[in-house]
Amino acid sequence: MTADPNANLKSAPLFDHLEELRKRIVISAVFLVIGMIAAFQYRLQLLELVKVPLNASVLYQQGKVQLVTLNLTDQFILSLNLSFWAGLAIALPFMLTQVWAFIAPGLYDHERRWALPFIIGAGFSFIVGAIFGYTLVLPTMVRFLLDFLNGAVTPILSLGSYIGTVTTFLVAFGLSFELPILAVILTRIGIVNHVLLRKGWRIALVVIMVFAAIITPTPDPTSMLIVAVPLYVLYELGVILSRAFRLPPPETAPDETPALGL
Repeated sequence: MTADPNANLKSAPLFDHLEELRKRIVISAVFLVIGMIAAFQYRLQLLELVKVPLNASVLYQQGKVQLVTLNLTDQFILSLNLSFWAGLAIALPFMLTQVWAFIAPGLYDHERRWALPFIIGAGFSFIVGAIFGYTLVLPTMVRFLLDFLNGAVTPILSLGSYIGTVTTFLVAFGLSFELPILAVILTRIGIVNHVLLRKGWRIALVVIMVFAAIITPTPDPTSMLIVAVPLYVLYELGVILSRAFRLPPPETAPDETPALGL
């Protein structure tokens, strides 16, 4: 009887890892759907929350800014869009537990104790970043852009475009605040260390300034600095954490050369 040539492949560890990855992705998707369903019940409140930064604009306070939809299905699609991002925020801690469950088997026992700090730290950092952008940077950007011509034109904003800009901005800020967590993970994996990060501070500063210029579409240097300064502080925090969580030096074998007698 001829043996199945694919038998060894099917039993290879690679397929076990892929099956485990599929399982974790499915579970994460379930958490995301549950979060979306919960968030969809509050879609009107979410819309009002997204519109809050507009209050920084004088024209909006005077009722001279209009938010409009352009297609029949826009209101439903935008509700789903808001529910997705809000549901992602709700499900994020649970999804991070699945990420950790996937990578934990490859870690040593003493490294697995960082599961709870990793989940809490990553979730907390994302939320803090989004709140920082929402309360400090976004209102400044909105006021600058809407009031730039002092009412010479009446802004008519597509609600879809506005929500897309706001959500992209907040997600970018949330991910940016993950820099310290990323530095710790890459350090523990062995890809980077605090020495490499310290030497690369000039490159990091340039990248941060470019990133700040991209996500703040205003030539106002104040807005760009509001973005760039905390990001660079986060980079420095990542350097400190990388040093604190650096890998221990490899143990050197004891010198077995016999001592010479006199």
